[in-house]
Amino acid sequence: MDLRLKDKVAFVTGASKGIGAAAAKLLAEEGSDVIVGYRTDEEGAEKVSQCIENTGRKSWKCRFDMSDSKDVVNALKQLSTTAPKIDTVILNAGVNIVTPFEDITFEEWDYVIHANLNGTFYVLKSVLPLLNENASIVIVSSVAAHTGVPHHPHYAAAKAGLVNLTKSAARAFAPNVRVNCVAPGITLTEMGSDATSAQSDDYARTKLLSHRYATPEEIAQSIVYMASPAAGFIYGATLDINGGRDLR
Repeated sequence: MDLRLKDKVAFVTGASKGIGAAAAKLLAEEGSDVIVGYRTDEEGAEKVSQCIENTGRKSWKCRFDMSDSKDVVNALKQLSTTAPKIDTVILNAGVNIVTPFEDITFEEWDYVIHANLNGTFYVLKSVLPLLNENASIVIVSSVAAHTGVPHHPHYAAAKAGLVNLTKSAARAFAPNVRVNCVAPGITLTEMGSDATSAQSDDYARTKLLSHRYATPEEIAQSIVYMASPAAGFIYGATLDINGGRDLR
């Protein structure tokens, strides 16, 4: 299938590792130039940028702390002077802390909610002036948004908020800008390792039709499809990518 992403410009947050890195690389393979958004992992961002350039596409790096609204605004203003208008946005960056419900401090709760929910909103709002007409935005939520989890309820609550943020943004920006969401299940990433340590491999065998956890590349394929013109009639939807968890 031709995803019609050749010569587009994409912006991926949390692109220095995991799902974000896989999505950035796949976008380049599909013919897009890619802006690599990251917070602290300069080495990881540089490696991803090199992979993009090795495909013959252009790459830019954009460093900011998404939980700091001023930092987001300043970084994207600077980006507007160095990179072209953007066609594809993947809002993937986030944080997770695994803590039993009763042990979560107010400070930890505020941090996780703020970084995941507020931070995504900051980037979403700030990137709007940089978009081309007929742009596409994909927000990365989580299976936790639908199920609730006792060992990271703050993360689940924030990710549930992203599902409704997607619907609100889709209504606000249609028809010229599509906004959709994906909700991955447990994925074999650095962040996902916290979840896999909290839930043994028995969970995959008994709760997932796939009998295994996802790879970042598998999640990235679904993200890139949802972002592409090939999904041009999809607005405000959330695609669950969870190995059939809901059917067990």
